[in-house]
Order: sequence, then C-alpha cells, then structure tokens
Amino acid sequence: MTILLWILGILAVPVLLFGLWLAGVFLKEFFSPSPDDDDDADDGVGAAQAAAAPGLLPSDRQDTAYAGPLPDDWRAALDAVRADDWRPAADLLAAIGRDWEGRAAFSYALSQLAVREDDWLLAWEAERADDPDAALVRARSTVGLAWEIRGARRATYTTGEQFEGFHRTLRTAREQVARAAALHPDDPTPYIAETWIALGLGYPNSAMDKLWSEITARAPHHFEAHFAALQYWCAKWSGSERLATAFAERAAAQAPPGSLLTAFPLIAHFEHDESADTEADSTPEMIARVDAALVDAAAADPAHPRLPELRHLLAFYLSLQGREEAALEQFRLVDGHVNALPWRYRVDRAGYYCQVRDATVVAARATHGTPPA
Repeated sequence: MTILLWILGILAVPVLLFGLWLAGVFLKEFFSPSPDDDDDADDGVGAAQAAAAPGLLPSDRQDTAYAGPLPDDWRAALDAVRADDWRPAADLLAAIGRDWEGRAAFSYALSQLAVREDDWLLAWEAERADDPDAALVRARSTVGLAWEIRGARRATYTTGEQFEGFHRTLRTAREQVARAAALHPDDPTPYIAETWIALGLGYPNSAMDKLWSEITARAPHHFEAHFAALQYWCAKWSGSERLATAFAERAAAQAPPGSLLTAFPLIAHFEHDESADTEADSTPEMIARVDAALVDAAAADPAHPRLPELRHLLAFYLSLQGREEAALEQFRLVDGHVNALPWRYRVDRAGYYCQVRDATVVAARATHGTPPA
C-alpha cells in the first residue's frame, strides 16, 4: 500500500503542476486586456493621438484638390480666376513658357476651374482669339468636362446617356486639341490632353503609338504624359498588366535622375495589384523599385510640380514594407494634401490617407519609440 501511494503521488505531481499552470493562464487572460481591445485602441483614438503628436493634420484639414502645396503665384492666379479675372493666369501661363511640366500642370489646374464655370475663359478667348494658351485651356477643359459627364464609376454603372455625352464631348475636344497644337507646334501638352481622349474613345494601339511619338518628340520624359499613357496601357483600358509594366519599366530605365519616372513601375503595380496582404508589396523587386524612387525624389528639383505625387506613393509603399521611419519622412513632406495615388481612388481620400498614415505612426512608435518630429 505504501508503495502504491508513493507511485500515485509521483503521478499526481505533473497533473498538479499542469493545473497550476492552467489556472495561471486563465487568471492572466481574465485580468489582462485582450489583444482585440489593444488593437481597437490603436486603430481608433490611439492612432489619431499618435498622429497628432508629430504635428500631422487630421482628415478634415487635408486638401483634397491637390497633391501638394501650390506655388504662391499659381494660387494667386487661380484665386483671381475664381473672381473672374483671367489676366493673371494668362500672364503666368505665358511666363511658364517652355517648362512643359509646369505648363501641363498649370493649364490642367485652370481647365478644372473652367469645367465648372467658364465665363472668364470665354472673356479671355474673346479678347485674344488666337492665343495658344487660351486654346490649350479650352481643349483641356472640354476633355475634363467629358470625363465629368461620364463619371468615375465602372462602365457597368454608367448609363447609356452618360456614355453618349462622354463620347460626343470627347470628339469636340479632339477638334480643340488639334487647334491648340496648330497654334503652338512645339508644345507637347495638347497631345498629352489627347491621350485622355484616346482612353475614352478607345484608340487602337497603332493610333496611340503615333500619338506617343508626337509627345516624346517634344518631351521624352514628361510625367503627366507617362501617367496618361500608362493608364491607356493598363488592363482596365486598352492594354494588360504585362504591357503596362513593360511600358513603366522602360520609362524608368531610360529617364534621367530627377525626372520622377521611377513612379511608374509603382503605379503599374498598384493598378493591377489584387492581393489582400502586403506580401506582393514587399518582394525584392518592389523594395528595389521603392529604393530607386527614393533616389529619384532626392535628385529632383524641389519645385517639380509632380514631386508630391511620387512622395505619396513612396509613403504608401514604405509603410506597406514596414519601413515606417522612411514612410513618415515622406508623409510629413506631403501632409495636408491628398489628391494623389493611392488615395485618389477612394471616395474618402482624406480618411484613407489618414488611416494609413496614422497606422504608420503607431507602428513606428511600437518599433522605434516616439517618431522624430
């Protein structure tokens, strides 16, 4: 009997130890906050507080019209147009001259105002009937109006009436583009505007190739030209993922440092990425693309009108790759403006931007401590 009790006692020790361990686990789980509670705090108020600490702006203070701050003279000219005074804008567009990047960006900003109200442009045209600058703004505004008529929703949700108005207005725009090109033969901007017509009217690839030759003969490394052409070559329009990626990689490889064309392999990836996790964004190839874009951004003229667009992409992909401190450096450089990829495709672009930015702040704090101001 004594031996039997001794054996039973030995067997009971592991059972007792396991019971004590299980009780400890239960008590720890019972009295500790759950991981879900912690996540909710970080994703909600905690994230907003973390973002506020480095001086970043809340969603209701994000400018949804532009990717970055406008130069003072651009902003003043646009404000004058809103007050029906077109002369400062006309003077500025003339002064921009052969800066094709600046000419494309400023004429687009003017055209967006004309889509909604064009009395000021009609006055400009009446006083300067053959002004190539007024003709360019008119052509671009008609292209913009066509896309406004179509709407941003997929074709399935676009009515026949919308498509009819869209195509009719694009055909009018094509005539206006031809006039603007004839009035200023060296300017690539009318042909860039026509690329958006090519998307909407479904130009065949051969016609797009011819249009592209006109553009590159005048401005071989133009950012907006490449953005519009890449859209054409995407699978959602007239191309495929393979064609879009090849176009983007070729553009980046051939462009000089500071041209910002390293953005396009990232954009081609973004346009075709349907993955639900970040694995596809963190491959060696994607890390190399982001690194090349960082070098390109550092080499660019700080006044390049498209630099903020590359910085938005960098902030997004650096965040997805777990490179939080580098991502926050880019977020700080663009904070306050959110009209850029990848936020632009969202209904609440400011909300989505702040969601990704704030999560990056929280991750940086957890990994590295308080992010530097």
